[in-house]
Amino acid sequence: MSTVFNFTFVPWFRSVAPYIHKFRHQTFVVGITGEAIAAGKLQGIVQDLALIQAMGVKIVLVHGFRPQVNEQLRLKGHEPAYYNGVRITDSVALDCAQEAAGQLRYEIEAAFSQGLPNTPMAGARVRVMSGNFLTARPVGIVNGVDFMHSGLVRKVDVDGIERALNSEAMVLLSPFGFSPTGEAFNLSMEEVATRVASELKADKLLFLTEVAGVRTHPGEPEGDDNPIDTELPLAQARKLLSKLPAPQVPTDTGFYLQHCVRACEHGVERSHILPFAVDGALLLEIYVHDGIGTMVIDEKLEELREATIDDVGGIIQLIEPFENDGTLVKRDRTEIERDISSYTVIEHDGVVFGCAAYHPFPEARTAEMAAVTVSPKAQGTGDGEKLLKRIEQRARNDGMDSLFVLTTRTMHWFIKRGFQPVSPEWLPEARKDKYNWNRKSQVLVKHL
Repeated sequence: MSTVFNFTFVPWFRSVAPYIHKFRHQTFVVGITGEAIAAGKLQGIVQDLALIQAMGVKIVLVHGFRPQVNEQLRLKGHEPAYYNGVRITDSVALDCAQEAAGQLRYEIEAAFSQGLPNTPMAGARVRVMSGNFLTARPVGIVNGVDFMHSGLVRKVDVDGIERALNSEAMVLLSPFGFSPTGEAFNLSMEEVATRVASELKADKLLFLTEVAGVRTHPGEPEGDDNPIDTELPLAQARKLLSKLPAPQVPTDTGFYLQHCVRACEHGVERSHILPFAVDGALLLEIYVHDGIGTMVIDEKLEELREATIDDVGGIIQLIEPFENDGTLVKRDRTEIERDISSYTVIEHDGVVFGCAAYHPFPEARTAEMAAVTVSPKAQGTGDGEKLLKRIEQRARNDGMDSLFVLTTRTMHWFIKRGFQPVSPEWLPEARKDKYNWNRKSQVLVKHL
């Protein structure tokens, strides 16, 4: 084994391991569009789902069939009919939907039953369970439009799905539901996945789609200055939806976003939109911090909190590279343990990705913000702003008039946020005695 491989594999595996540990025994609902299957992506997706399940994740898989139904309709000389993005399902369309669902379910079950030859999951046996887990009701007549056999989810058999998941089976759902009288209704994959995730209180809802994710300024051309938003707070997602026209087609910005927002509002911790065009998109989104698509998250679930003694190891691991390159002053473990109550941390999925220390000087009515660090993996996500706001709030609560920092390399970041440079002579006497004149740190002050 080459030395180069060792140096790439070991850090990679260490970065992935916390996510493997965190997600074990969690429940994910994965919605796969019919377009993904039509594009020939099924085998790769099946391989990744089997790998994710092997790492202890419980999976409910919901497949779509939009292009397959449309193809069946055209073969029968019928054009697909929609109103406000919802299919109008007449008797012909219902027959086509049943044919498409049966064919796709067969293909998916067959793919999981092959033992996944010539893949990392060769020989793995993945049991897939389907069933009448959904009760449906008709959409009815809306604005004078009769949706006929199009339906909405009335009830989810949560107990039945959980029993199947606890038996180590993967649950496969088609976008079909039945009324108590046995009438069949055509449902949308997006609504089924959202309702099932909400009822199960799933840990994640992931849509594998034909779009790359969500951009907060969708009207602008793509480019380096307008990337996909990898993390979208729920409040911001709601605000974006309120400004968008009602989505009509899957490529509209709000088409999948509306379902992600609804899921987060009903107890799903995180909802994702990711592109099926990227090989391994599920693995990249789940086990890499930055991900590859857009994740909608309720900000209340983000761990911005005061540190405890259990965070010492995470803080040391976070700040050590910045100490080594001279960005931060070296701190030993004993010092951090002694001052741990002064630290605020940001935690993502059980890993500390940001920290800052708060040191008050009451006699001078000022406080120092020290050891300000955000992991390179989380920079640009606003974590630095959140830490600053929390430290400012601590200072205000203590009756401080100002907040100061000492920095050698990040002065412009602080100046943009209201700090002003001053002479080191400005420092409180107790802090001035410890000032390292050889390091020549810039002193910046913000009046509160």
